[in-house]
Amino acid sequence: MRGRLDAAAQRALLAEAEAALALAPLRRPMAPWGKPLSVRMSNAGALGWVTDRSGYRYQPAQPGAGGSQNGGPWPPIPPSLLALWADLFRAEAVAPPDCCLINHYPPGAKLGLHRDDTEAETTHPVVSVSLGDAATFRIGGLKRSDPTRSITLESGDVYLLAGARRLLYHGVDRIKRRAPNLLDAHPLFDDGAGGGRLSFTLRVAGATALRA
Repeated sequence: MRGRLDAAAQRALLAEAEAALALAPLRRPMAPWGKPLSVRMSNAGALGWVTDRSGYRYQPAQPGAGGSQNGGPWPPIPPSLLALWADLFRAEAVAPPDCCLINHYPPGAKLGLHRDDTEAETTHPVVSVSLGDAATFRIGGLKRSDPTRSITLESGDVYLLAGARRLLYHGVDRIKRRAPNLLDAHPLFDDGAGGGRLSFTLRVAGATALRA
């Protein structure tokens, strides 16, 4: 959905994100194979998606010392994102999201090909919202080896994975500098090379909070 959020809606979401990240700061998490990701991450909602040497999972508390589940709760999902979800699925019986993964992609960051399959049920849609710099988003098939194609996600775009496409493999190949950038000079995102990209991924995660 190209340009689903206009400039005013993007600024409002950024303000809501700033409030959430003050309670749950962005971190560079560790992948299960022991290497830090290039993407900084946080969450909002009843559950948060986390990764460390123990694997991928959802949990109701922020990682504490040593990555254990002993931090504070995640902040609430930004109201404008809940309103977007409700608007998108007004005519459908879709549960509200209980997780919003917040990713910051500084220049040079990537996210490898993967699919969202650690939720309790994978029948619920996944909605992603982009702010700031553009991203080369790669989308494939139901197998990692399937052919892929690339599209550009700009600030204000919304991407939806649902139905037969819910479990498609996807990833972010690179960040494309856009100036001026909504995130430029912002204290949370400016690393001297531009603000980068901020993405919000809404999911219905369910009971996997207890699964290691």
